[in-house]
Amino acid sequence: MSPARRTRTETTPPITPVAAFLPSERSLPALREAAARCEACDLFRPATQTVFGEGPENASVMLVGEQPGDREDREGRPFVGPAGRLLDEALALAEVPRPRVYVTNAVKHFKFEERGKRRLHQRPTTKEIRVCSGWLFAEIEALKPQMIVCLGATAAQTFMGPSFRLTQHRGEVITTPWAPFWMATYHPSAILRMIEENVRAAAREALISDLRQILNHVPLDALEAASRPDVVEAAPRPDV
Repeated sequence: MSPARRTRTETTPPITPVAAFLPSERSLPALREAAARCEACDLFRPATQTVFGEGPENASVMLVGEQPGDREDREGRPFVGPAGRLLDEALALAEVPRPRVYVTNAVKHFKFEERGKRRLHQRPTTKEIRVCSGWLFAEIEALKPQMIVCLGATAAQTFMGPSFRLTQHRGEVITTPWAPFWMATYHPSAILRMIEENVRAAAREALISDLRQILNHVPLDALEAASRPDVVEAAPRPDV
């Protein structure tokens, strides 16, 4: 009798081609260097470069977005475009120092559609997110954050699956296998796309309010303890 075939459940960790690129040393600098050579999905082909996470190696808080945008793709750093500026403002008003948190994305390459000279953001597919999650979970393993804050539904669904609804669970803090505290809130870019000014203002206030919860679970002195010399920053891009 042939052995019974194993079926995969939602709780089974996905086996992705990223495993072939992961380094034996799982420090953040080693992961960054290895991720620069990742070709686990086709997103690397049109993108300028891999955009890896950035922040102190001993950061207590990790912020996870969806994917880099046009500006991030060109500069090789996460959250440096318009959404990054809004995030900076929200963190400042929430009294959470951005230099003391680690920021990254669920997907490390910019997915876009060219419209003339413009490159318009395209949402990554479920398969692309699943493949790239190998890098995200390796970052978490190396960092061991006390709190993970997902910015947007795509980032949250990377952890919780496609059934997760941000509208139902935004701002809820729960315990997860990845960190003692986990929460999802709006992505700054989603706020910027809101057309009605009053709706956009309300969402911005909700983002700030959610980010304030970080200090309820991770003391400010723990954030301040993250030392700047250990910051994992993007390497200078060579001239081409």
